[in-house]
Amino acid sequence: MRINEEIRIKEVRVTDANGEQLGIMATRDALRLAEERHLDLVEVAPKARPPVCRIMDFGKYRYEQQKREKEAKKKQKVVTIKEVKLRPNIEQHDFDVKLKNAAKFIGEGNKVKITIMFRGRELSHPELGNELLDRAVEKLGDTVLVERTAKLEGKNMTMVVSPKSQKAAKAKPAPTEEKGGDSDAEN
Repeated sequence: MRINEEIRIKEVRVTDANGEQLGIMATRDALRLAEERHLDLVEVAPKARPPVCRIMDFGKYRYEQQKREKEAKKKQKVVTIKEVKLRPNIEQHDFDVKLKNAAKFIGEGNKVKITIMFRGRELSHPELGNELLDRAVEKLGDTVLVERTAKLEGKNMTMVVSPKSQKAAKAKPAPTEEKGGDSDAEN
């Protein structure tokens, strides 16, 4: 964006700070008019013929523009990808604990990357990884959307799931399992 003496065109279309058209005039006259008002001549549309220039306080304009950008940045939701790592021969309780963490991450509105890590001969049975990932999606229920299906990458099989919607993720708590190990309730 060129301002004041940086504008090298002979004629420009001039508007004032309120957006009112002042017409086409020589750049020298437009600069003089801007100086009389103690403002700057700012080229806002250089591609137009003749280029459009606005008489305004450039410092104030730049400050407000930075403020708007800062506000827009604040409103942006940063989505992080959390990862849950599993093994093909994982025990049921360990699986439940890992999925409880995944459900918590999804409840917070984050995406979750579920990774099955294969070692040695386990690589010859990728169907075990597929079954495990299918169980995980089934257990997480209808709160998740499979963003990237199961894919074998080297020794790891990965799948990415995300919350179906932000409202649904916050409204529905993470699925919990009833613990049935207390024998005191029976006595």
